[in-house]
Amino acid sequence: MQLFRNIVLICAFVAAAVITLVQFLHRGAAPLMSAGGTEGLKHRPGHKAKHWVFKAVAFAVVAALGGFLFAASGIMPIKASSGHWPITAWLLNFTMRRSVITHSLGMNAPKLDDAALVAKGATHYEFGCRPCHGGPHLPQPVIAGHMTPHPPHLPPEIPKWQPEELFYIVKHGVKFTGMPAWPAQQRDDEVWAVVAFLLKIPKLTAQEYLKVARSLKAPAATIDDLTESKQAPRIITDNCARCHIVDNRARDLSVFPILAGQRTDYLFASLLAFARGERHSGIMQPLAASLTAKDMREIAQYYGNLRGPSPAPVSVEIAPAIERGREIAMRGIPSRRVPACSACHGPNRVRRNPIYPELAGQHSEYLALQLELFNKQSRGGTPYAHIMHRVAGRLTPQQMRDVTAYYGSLNSAAEPAAR
Repeated sequence: MQLFRNIVLICAFVAAAVITLVQFLHRGAAPLMSAGGTEGLKHRPGHKAKHWVFKAVAFAVVAALGGFLFAASGIMPIKASSGHWPITAWLLNFTMRRSVITHSLGMNAPKLDDAALVAKGATHYEFGCRPCHGGPHLPQPVIAGHMTPHPPHLPPEIPKWQPEELFYIVKHGVKFTGMPAWPAQQRDDEVWAVVAFLLKIPKLTAQEYLKVARSLKAPAATIDDLTESKQAPRIITDNCARCHIVDNRARDLSVFPILAGQRTDYLFASLLAFARGERHSGIMQPLAASLTAKDMREIAQYYGNLRGPSPAPVSVEIAPAIERGREIAMRGIPSRRVPACSACHGPNRVRRNPIYPELAGQHSEYLALQLELFNKQSRGGTPYAHIMHRVAGRLTPQQMRDVTAYYGSLNSAAEPAAR
């Protein structure tokens, strides 16, 4: 009954609008005709152009009014269960593809075959993308299959796109679909990590996908083999272990920071900053935002109470870089107004601000990335992040690599920090 009333109402409004328009057009022409007669009207300069403009404007007004009334009536179904007409689906897909191709012109993809980069993208794909797009082991999740439009099953779709186009889609999302934009627009490095994994998906078997996307392996041991895993809180095993491991052995991938032995206050402040969006990460922000303050404190205390891992063996080739980095860390670079890193980050036993992170034994590649992000103003975090924005901007790329190589060579387990 309500639908019938809506239909009658919109028909009445449209009919009234059409009648009003016809009367308006007829009366609008009368003064022109009376002013100079029919003959004068025909020869009046610009009259025909003005007449057609007047008609076009009037038509646009009526069309807009009709469209509004149609929308206000509620007749148009918006139910996802009805799907799209084939012509609608084709037009939307065509428009999306042309837009992506156009906006990704001139973009250059970095090197995307690095195993660490692929693993970083894989861990996010598992909890962020698989519920809609499935994987080699799950062709089409049930709930996503009832969305309109349907999220595509990605393995057969990925080869149809260039890496730059995939980057544009992952970073910016797609309007009128369930595809969101990347939560941290400042972190192109994370978006490229997802793209690196997407490029591998078409070639992965179900077993290979599970190994890379759900791997909880530490060096030479699985998570279930570790004695300390029996003591790890559920919040750790459910949220942190996939990337950061549960014991003091670091995952052998430099894209994941080592949390074991890190300062408790720093870890807690970082989780808060991720949750609030003050420290930018499309991977960490959704996870941190789902945690309570109690969860964050539990995670920080667990990792903070672990002993830091021993560093990887240092090769002879990087020994000169380590020595140059030691000079920067201990003395700074006065000529470039770069202070000594050790004043805030050690290694020493001087009591320091507990919210400053420990760097000894951390992956050098991870530290270098953080300096690059600080330099680009793309890294936030604790209230002291602005200090690093200035410092990082005064370091050359080589100096960044040197000082991070030095900290990566240190044995954090042998040099406990004064807390």
